[in-house]
Amino acid sequence: MRSSIFRIPARYLRKTPLWNLHKEKNATMAEFAGFDMPMIYKVISHTRTACSIFDVSHMLQTRITGESAIAAIESVCTADVAALSDNSGSLALFTNQQGGILDDLIVNKISSEEIYVVSNASMAEQDFAILKNAAEIFDCKLEKIETALIAVQGPKAAELLQKGTSLDLSKLSFMQGADLTLFGTSGIRATRCGYTGEDGFELSIPAEAVETITKQLIEDGALMAGLGARDTLRLEAGLCLYGNDIDETTLPPSAVLLFTVPKSRRAQGNFPGCAEIVKQQKTKPEEKRVGLIFQKGKPPARQGAELFNDGEKIGRVTSGGPSPTLGRNIGMGYVPLELTKPGTKLQVKVRKNIFDAEVTKMPFVKCNYFTAKNE
Repeated sequence: MRSSIFRIPARYLRKTPLWNLHKEKNATMAEFAGFDMPMIYKVISHTRTACSIFDVSHMLQTRITGESAIAAIESVCTADVAALSDNSGSLALFTNQQGGILDDLIVNKISSEEIYVVSNASMAEQDFAILKNAAEIFDCKLEKIETALIAVQGPKAAELLQKGTSLDLSKLSFMQGADLTLFGTSGIRATRCGYTGEDGFELSIPAEAVETITKQLIEDGALMAGLGARDTLRLEAGLCLYGNDIDETTLPPSAVLLFTVPKSRRAQGNFPGCAEIVKQQKTKPEEKRVGLIFQKGKPPARQGAELFNDGEKIGRVTSGGPSPTLGRNIGMGYVPLELTKPGTKLQVKVRKNIFDAEVTKMPFVKCNYFTAKNE
């Protein structure tokens, strides 16, 4: 996700279906992608130990239907959707003709004739135009889904949700989904995924029911959390933020996202920029995304901080900040290929101060995605 450069006056901001609840809970609100969104709650996030709820209703939800739905989505993104099982999904990328990343998205194959897509709010206009063009070419129907979307994240997420549904959630693995009834509300799409590195679900819920369901989850022990906490959690999990860590000039091999471009799709070569991506894979990128841990006792290095090796500028930080879980300042950035080995010593410049940085493996915090034990 990428926030707007120019702030929109409050009177013009869109409100999510949970806006009244955010105000009731005394969240600190701010503009994000044209919405009035909660950034900070006056509580300590316990996503890593229990369960938190994130309002992500600002994200773009779309559905492609028709006999050629798979061909349509595969013509514009990197996922091997045809190979997915029904009711399962994959992280994917929209790419340009140069192989650069236009956005990252989750593609869910409901069936061979129905595709459900969730993509970033800040790129909604671009993404919808990409999908609309593909749907028209392949004679499919494209619709924007106007439901609320919440992410219920943490080790107790399944336990809290299971109280409200007859569907056995233990049968759903990471990136699998299902339609369900939750606390008496039907027509909910649940996908076992998230942006925190923890087990959890994204729930597409009819707007008129989302506040009631959210309040029930809070009563059962969940806490509301803002986009600030979500950003810290995704950084700890080593996940990219569009506009910071990846953009239209970044190719998947350089971003360490080649796993989103399966061998089958590279062989087919029928999505934008495939040849350039394969070329960079074979010749090796000049620089790659790495994890960084910074010297204790120093200020956090944020996006744009310069990285040095023996006094020579060699890269930049793309995301950075304190890690409450680790008690250290961490970050991600791009450095030359020869400096990507974990343990490599670098320096970072924050304002006028230069201090130590070290390349490290990611994720910084172990991810706890769920694998079902189906009999």
